[in-house]
Amino acid sequence: MASLQDQLGGLVYSTEHGDTCPDCRQPLDDCRCAAAAEEERLATLDGIVRLRRETKGRKGKGVTLVEGVPLKTEELKALAKALKKRCGTGGALKDGVIEIQGDQREVLKGELEQRGYKVKLAGG
Repeated sequence: MASLQDQLGGLVYSTEHGDTCPDCRQPLDDCRCAAAAEEERLATLDGIVRLRRETKGRKGKGVTLVEGVPLKTEELKALAKALKKRCGTGGALKDGVIEIQGDQREVLKGELEQRGYKVKLAGG
């Protein structure tokens, strides 16, 4: 673990460059942390899209999670919008996982298979 001196010693703002990234210490215009994180997320995928239903932390309301879609963030947003429209419900995109309100696993499975993805139903 880094000492307090190391944690507080980093430059946060520079009059020469403006704001700097806390991770790589580069000016925000030159920061590549987000792109590196996106590439790392795509590298860990196995090509199988997993659908699962979850209620944890949602006061008993169920959502269907779509995980493992091998698309970049912009394309993933477009896919999430299309899936929400297909199901006629709301949803969200969080950390590369698409959340669709309600138990929509069968509808989503058909739609994703039609788009050419290999789909597995995960969980109960």
